[in-house]
Amino acid sequence: MLFLALVFIPMEKVFPAKAKQKTFRPHWFTDLCYMLGQYFLWGFLVIWALSYFSFWLDDIVPQAFRHKIQSQAIWLQAIEVLVLSDFIIYWGHRLQHNVGFLWRFHKVHHSAEHLDWLAAYREHPLDSIYTIGLINLPAFILGFPLETIAGIIAFRGIWAIYIHSNVRLPLKPIRWLIGSPELHHWHHDVQRDRGNYANISPLMDIIFGTYVCPDHEPEAFGIKEVFPKSYVKQLLHPILPKKLGEKLIKPTPPAQ
Repeated sequence: MLFLALVFIPMEKVFPAKAKQKTFRPHWFTDLCYMLGQYFLWGFLVIWALSYFSFWLDDIVPQAFRHKIQSQAIWLQAIEVLVLSDFIIYWGHRLQHNVGFLWRFHKVHHSAEHLDWLAAYREHPLDSIYTIGLINLPAFILGFPLETIAGIIAFRGIWAIYIHSNVRLPLKPIRWLIGSPELHHWHHDVQRDRGNYANISPLMDIIFGTYVCPDHEPEAFGIKEVFPKSYVKQLLHPILPKKLGEKLIKPTPPAQ
């Protein structure tokens, strides 16, 4: 946490997307709870779930094919894993915005009304299992070695923090190839179907017509739905039946 704070807080001060946003902006403590929860509790749940199901995956693809995958140069494996996972997570992400059941959990992430490096951690643990599974399980099934996948997992983790940060560093000559905060901030616009579903590279958005990149920041982040503000209530809300959730949680309307 100290390392990330020392890297991203100065970046947000020197290259701010929203110059008036404070480091301790509203609801920063909720996102801190998500960060600590991921590292100390929910991360173990996600790892356990993926490990449990991985035992069922070893025989799906013939061993001869898996050995061919593993015999490739590691740089080629890394490119293949990135392209494969970006394609899969693009469509998986679009489903999260268009399928009501998936949106129940994914909207926790989109409920953040202020974006910075800490907001990247606001994610329901069941949504994390879905996302991490989509990104990594296909590579496991095909036989890519753990060394390749682990490196990309670490890269994606840092990249996710970067694209949520309150930073604006336009990369106009290459922004069609490499994602950036200016693209992902528009994904967090209050309009649920704004676009920019890709992860590392926006190529999938360009190919499938969901690329959005105005030359300014969105006016507001968050969701239009009424949703609770506290950490515990946000964890409970998606897993409770709708009527019970409304009675027990009593979410407060978003600030105007």
